[in-house]
Order: sequence, then structure tokens, then C-alpha cells
Amino acid sequence: MTAPLDLNTLWFALVGVLFMGYAILDGFDLGVGALHLFAREDQERRLFLNAIGPVWDGNEVWLVTGGGALFAAFPEVYATIFSGFYPAFMLLLFGLIFRAVAIEFRSKQPHPAWRAFWDGSFSVASVAAALLVGVALGNIAWGVPLDAAGEFAGSFLGLLKPYPLLVGVTTVALFAMHGSIYLILKLEGDLQARVRGWAQNTIILFILCYVCTTMATLLYVPHMTAYFKEHPVLFLMPLLTMLAIANIPRELHRGRDFHAFLSSCAAVAALLALFGLGMYPNMVFSSPLAENSLNIYNAASSAKTLKIMLVIAVLGVPLVLSYTASIYWIFRGKVKLDASSY
Repeated sequence: MTAPLDLNTLWFALVGVLFMGYAILDGFDLGVGALHLFAREDQERRLFLNAIGPVWDGNEVWLVTGGGALFAAFPEVYATIFSGFYPAFMLLLFGLIFRAVAIEFRSKQPHPAWRAFWDGSFSVASVAAALLVGVALGNIAWGVPLDAAGEFAGSFLGLLKPYPLLVGVTTVALFAMHGSIYLILKLEGDLQARVRGWAQNTIILFILCYVCTTMATLLYVPHMTAYFKEHPVLFLMPLLTMLAIANIPRELHRGRDFHAFLSSCAAVAALLALFGLGMYPNMVFSSPLAENSLNIYNAASSAKTLKIMLVIAVLGVPLVLSYTASIYWIFRGKVKLDASSY
């Protein structure tokens, strides 16, 4: 096998980091949407929306950037995934679009029925988007039928297996936990106290889902542990993941909400790192014919393309990071409703 620190591996890691950024940032947006209908009053729901209002569209830049990097570095993977999962990705796209429309439209009219419709649309679209992201990851890990040319040879209904659905539910629970902790940072008073209770419940739900998914992976998806067995030092990563998850309720109990949010971010990043290490060097695992899998070598662009794109990434990623950091700095602090609020 090619040396582990080659250009292909570097791009595998870079694409993973971009999607990791999306999961961390838009993950709490989707989590807030999942919790949105639990708010009791219109003002509380407005506070939820305004907690993510200044940042949600910027967070989705990471998804676009990650998709562009995947297209440039691993075009065969991009083509296979986006054509094979076309119905699922269209549903995901509609969900993300509907979330945006719901955020912008729900406060345009004061009528309760109008706002109730958009509130329901926002929550359903958020849960559906999180579920579809998890189902897609679950299928990539479980394996999808690919022919000798690396093209998808299955059906949409074939993607709805128990394991991918379990990963989807776990993703919803993870984002709900992540979103509840973000809301604690942005709210105050009685509503913040109530959200603290939700956070405890979402933490318990996520841990239960995480344990079930881990056991299912060990029992039914053994190839996801192969790279760890070849490099035992990597078993530190699952340990760090568990420590990050365990630190979330600890920090909340001590009243250090920002530290709890950082631990939640670390948990999301660590879980995606585990997924990436489990897949490496494959990018789409083929089942039942593993030899048809797409990996970082047989699905990559030319070395010249990877080098040129690396220069662009070195210049572009800091700009995205700067933009993201500046937006969060400008809109730091607790949410206050005014005439310009959603």
C-alpha cells in the first residue's frame, strides 16, 4: 500500500475536516430545529430561531465547501454517491431549503395557523435532514452495491436497512443534544432552566443510541474496525470520544456551559474521526463485492489536480474560518428580541 502520508491521504483528511466542520456547526442548527416545537409560546420559539438566525446560513457554507472538495479530489466518489443516493440527497436538499424558508417566513404574518405551519415545517425538515445525513453515513459504512465500474447498482429502498436507520436515529439524538447545549448558551431565565432539563434527556438518549450503534458496528460491520486492529494506538480515539461525551454532563452540572458546548463539539468531531479511520482507505465500501469499493487511490483525481487544489485549499480554508469566527464573535451573547428579530 502507498505510504500513509501521501497526497491522497491528505485530501481524504481535508475532505473529512470540512464535513466535520459542517456537522459541528450546522449540527446544532438542526438540533435546535428538532427541539423547536417543545417551546410553549410564540416568543420562546422566536428566541430559538434568533439563537441560530445570524449563523445558520454561514454554517451551511461548510457543506458546500466539503461537497466541492469531494468533487475536485475524488470525482468518482462524488459521482457514485450523488447519483446512487439521488432520491435521498434530493430529500435532504428539500429539507435544508424548507428550513430556510420556514425561518424567513414564519414571522411574516401574526396569524397563529400561519406560524404553526412554518414551525412544524422547520422542525420536521430539521429532523429529516439530520436523519438523512445519518442514514447516508450508515450506508457508506455498511456497504452499498457497486459494480465493477464503481457505479451504484442498488435502489433507494435498499438503502433503508436497519443499521443505516440506527445511525440516522443516533445522528438525530446527537444533534438534538448539541443543539440543546447551544440553546443554553444563548438563552436565560426560566426558558434556559427548562432547556437544561431537555439537555439532560437528550444526553441520555444519545448515549443509549451511541451504545447500540457501537455494538451493532462491532457485530455486523467488522471492516470498520480493521484499520484499528492494524494500528492499535488508534484505539486511543474511541477512548477520547468517550471522555468527550462523559465530560458534557459533568460541565453542565458544574455550570460551565461553554465548556460543555466545546465538549459537545469535540464529541461530534471525534465521532466523525472514528468514522473516517474506520473507512480508511475506502471512501465507499462495496457490499457484497468488497473489491469494487472506491478508495482514496482508485477514485482520486490526478496528482497534479490534487496539488493545485491543495494550494487553493490552503488559501481558501483560512478565509472560511475567518468568516465563521467573525460572525460568531459579532453575534456572541444572549438572544434579545427586537423589531428586526425573526
